[in-house]
Amino acid sequence: MSYKNQPRNIVEFRFLAEPTDVNFGGKVHGGIVMKWIDQASYACAAQWSKHYCVTVSANAIRFIKPILVGQLISVEARIVHTGNTSMHIYVVVRAGDPKEQERQVCNRCFITFMAVDENGKPTRVDQYIAESGEDKQLEQVAINGKEFAKKLDLDFETLLGWK
Repeated sequence: MSYKNQPRNIVEFRFLAEPTDVNFGGKVHGGIVMKWIDQASYACAAQWSKHYCVTVSANAIRFIKPILVGQLISVEARIVHTGNTSMHIYVVVRAGDPKEQERQVCNRCFITFMAVDENGKPTRVDQYIAESGEDKQLEQVAINGKEFAKKLDLDFETLLGWK
């Protein structure tokens, strides 16, 4: 698939897990995986909005399967919901033997970015319209997560006096 034919709401990174990515147990550090997620999500958000974007939140990060040195990594980030200035991105990290076609899901999460203008102020983004059944389901999960995050923020404000 050429880049011109790639859907605008999807970005995929592919690379090999390196020896510098692992912890003492020989598995890729969770923080390294989170960095990959943030980078792919940023690229996806910037591509969609055509603006600089900032990370707002990362939710439901799940470490499902360890990643090993030398595995081929695929980090797919896709817009699944937009607000006025925000983009909700579903990210799946897969890994597998580079000599094989099969990749197994190792991590997944939702991450939210906000587009900002040259003065750092929030700026509008194009509306995303889910078309496939899977995209509509992912959009609903993102909406539910957004509502849950608002409730959690209120709970923190009440409990800890945070604003």
